[in-house]
Amino acid sequence: MAISFVIDPSIAPCFSFSAPSSSSRTLPLRNLHFHGRPSPVSPLISKPNRRFPIFSAHQTNSEEANSKQRADVTTLIRSYKQALFNGDESSVAELETMFCQIEKEKNKMDQKVLSLSMKIASEKETKIRLQADFDNTRKKLDKDRLSTESNAKVQIMKSLLPIIDSFERAKLQVKVDTDKEKKIDTSYQGIYRQFVEVLRHLRVSAIATVGKPFDPLLHEAISREESQVVKAGIITEELNRGFVLGDRVLRPAKVKVSLGPVKKKTPSPAEEITPSA
Repeated sequence: MAISFVIDPSIAPCFSFSAPSSSSRTLPLRNLHFHGRPSPVSPLISKPNRRFPIFSAHQTNSEEANSKQRADVTTLIRSYKQALFNGDESSVAELETMFCQIEKEKNKMDQKVLSLSMKIASEKETKIRLQADFDNTRKKLDKDRLSTESNAKVQIMKSLLPIIDSFERAKLQVKVDTDKEKKIDTSYQGIYRQFVEVLRHLRVSAIATVGKPFDPLLHEAISREESQVVKAGIITEELNRGFVLGDRVLRPAKVKVSLGPVKKKTPSPAEEITPSA
């Protein structure tokens, strides 16, 4: 026969259950009234003073321990119902105390789980932040290292530019008349070509000048001159060679720039009229 429960809300405040249509809530179960015939008394509580199994909150998390805990709680609930059927107040009070202890242990474990979850989240966030800081520091160090290497190479290349100028001046001044001078000139030219090849391998190149538009980032205008042939803004002569290392200017080229054809000033009609004597 079906059994219904009438719950008195003033007693036994520790037992919790979940209803399908509502959220979990705590309701007292001590003072219950039954309608219908009770089922036979369980052998577990056939004696009023029989002790009941106590749920342990400190068992391991293994599958066997979890199964035993669920069985213990189920047995306690069944024993509680039987005690209510029999009107055994002492057994009911003892079981309610056990339920209170179970509820308190559960709340403690929930707090521990929440605390550990927050700690894990915080540690994870700290780890991510430290990893990001490490990556940013490594990238900055790599960038600084490349910048230092580039600056050092630029300084070395700048110190070699006067040697190139000396080779260029010597080439213009040397006049080969004898076979001995020709051999010296050949040796000199071989050394110069070898030196130029080394600079080219290091990405050093000369700046284009004559016939190119004037670029203030690459050229240094020493003078400007009129030209009937060359357009304005075009380089007409190179005075000193300039060089770049990759995309960095080692030395701007010194050049002359055309002003283009200069228009002669035509006299105005008033100037053409001369006063009569």
